[in-house]
Amino acid sequence: MGVKFIKISVCYFVIGVCIGMYMSMTENFNFTPVHVHINLLGWTAMTLAGLIYVAFPSAADTTLAKVHFWIHNIALPIMMIGLALLISGVGSAGPAVAAGGTLMVLGVIIFAINILKNVRS
Repeated sequence: MGVKFIKISVCYFVIGVCIGMYMSMTENFNFTPVHVHINLLGWTAMTLAGLIYVAFPSAADTTLAKVHFWIHNIALPIMMIGLALLISGVGSAGPAVAAGGTLMVLGVIIFAINILKNVRS
């Protein structure tokens, strides 16, 4: 499971960097919140989760890890697309941001439970 987290985090890293490059080239920084959240929740958090799962296979080999993976990867695109639409003036995108954000929090809580339950020294 750890390697899956690390590999998909690289995809989010590329997306985040491309958004940053686009903003720099156009000198339009409206999408900064999307850029930051993709890099933080997609690249950084998922890479760290992946490295933790590689270091602690007992946590990686659980249903909780699989649920965390899928919730994280469903929540983040929903939240980021919703946020991009909201920034672009689509006021009706607010519920997508809220739903994605709520799912993200749930995924992080599942990750925390998994780590607290299955990581031992």
